[in-house]
Amino acid sequence: TGMNGTAIENFACVIFNVSFMNCTWHVNGTASGDTQYFLYWRTSRKEDFTECQNYIKDNYGRHTECRFQNVTIENKRAYFLINVSRSGQTIPFISDYIIIEKLTPPLNVTVNCTEASHCCEIQWQPPRTSHVKKRACFKYQIVIENK
Repeated sequence: TGMNGTAIENFACVIFNVSFMNCTWHVNGTASGDTQYFLYWRTSRKEDFTECQNYIKDNYGRHTECRFQNVTIENKRAYFLINVSRSGQTIPFISDYIIIEKLTPPLNVTVNCTEASHCCEIQWQPPRTSHVKKRACFKYQIVIENK
């Protein structure tokens, strides 16, 4: 939506390493070279928006990616504002979005095997995450390979 040829597609944000968030979007193929995109976000409707401080640009100098540091999220929802600027006009787009988090591996993995019983005990701690506090939220799959 918005001014002709300014729409973005495939907007997505992913949290990784607990507190870093990377947001990407594709610029509509008809967007002119003077079109620019400015990304803001907040984690609740009560907060002020925070603008991206680390944009990545495409070959035309348009912002198409943003990297946020020290991200803290209390729930799974965030609110994004993208200001699209072209020919001196600014059009805001606001949407809420569910953030995806790429988890770190489980922590402190230990394996104790006993030769007599041919058994192994495997223990670990849940991965660090930006917002999930309940251990019951995690499900694990163990793949054992014989060598």
